[in-house]
Amino acid sequence: MELQELFEIMFKKKGSDLHVRVGAPPVIRVNGKLFQVSKDAIQMEELVTAMRTLLTEKQWEEFSREKEFDLATSVPGSGRARVNLYFQRGTPAIAVRAIKTEIPSFEELNLPPVLKNIASLNRGIVLVTGATGSGKSTTLASIIEYINHTRSMNIITIEDPVEYIFRNRKSIIAQREIHIDTNNFLNALVHSLREDPDVIMVGEIRNPETMKIAMQAAETGHLVLTTLHTLNAVESINRIISFFNLDEQVQVREMVASTLQAVISQRLVPRSDRTGRVPVVEVLINTAAVKECILDVDKMATITELIGDDKQTHGMQTFDQSILSFYKEGIISYADAIQCASNPNDFELACQGIVSSAGNI
Repeated sequence: MELQELFEIMFKKKGSDLHVRVGAPPVIRVNGKLFQVSKDAIQMEELVTAMRTLLTEKQWEEFSREKEFDLATSVPGSGRARVNLYFQRGTPAIAVRAIKTEIPSFEELNLPPVLKNIASLNRGIVLVTGATGSGKSTTLASIIEYINHTRSMNIITIEDPVEYIFRNRKSIIAQREIHIDTNNFLNALVHSLREDPDVIMVGEIRNPETMKIAMQAAETGHLVLTTLHTLNAVESINRIISFFNLDEQVQVREMVASTLQAVISQRLVPRSDRTGRVPVVEVLINTAAVKECILDVDKMATITELIGDDKQTHGMQTFDQSILSFYKEGIISYADAIQCASNPNDFELACQGIVSSAGNI
């Protein structure tokens, strides 16, 4: 079975991921669950042959040397796919993520309305966070597309690899891919500041140098969008600060407090009303009260309570508030809701109409 055929099956079955490994049948993930595509195990020779059709000779040499390689490819008539090539147990393997051609809107993704306010900001840092496979890239793409349709901006994206393809609408968009258009995130971010950007999207921040440049860009009047592999807002702020040495952290806290605009953290939960999954989302807006907590390490633990208390004023919400809303609308089941809840006991009380003492639901 050729890779192109497997890609097409993944899209036809509305799969999110495809896994191909030597000695096992190919597997696709649909709505969070894994299914075998066929009963036939993949052989070493056929997988190597298939992989070489994806890569140039130079890329194949890099993959053989580094044991890792990322790229994106188009699947005619279906969409695009993000492909990771790697080794396991001494043999090559492939992990593929499906990328839809059409960029979904906030409404189609069931994202909270406050994201429109966040996408209308002129400066600062916006973090989209969550575990691998939680939909961060799609949410970022939706934010950029909303800006693209509503504002006249120069948008520069730095990605590894380029996933969604944007078309100029009211804005103009330059998409730079690591290893093709630039060597690394840091260089691309530094040089992007000389390219007259209004909005900079950095696919991932991996080191303190890149984070510092991102904060400096935000300080000088740019809107910076990026992702972190963190589970919630408090963990995201702590992760940024932990990038730096102890003797720098007081200054870094001040930079985070002054540049951070919002943290959007998400998890995907199976729908009960129809097939698919829905993102439950925690939203932090950096209000004056939140800023005070960022500056004082002893107050960091109170941020979640501030989020829960500020739903009406600034549109903030905790994970459990998001989960409760979807449950009441009949979009997710009680079993999935209680399993995903951060505080199951308080969530159970909230379902009975009892407000928790913390006030977060």
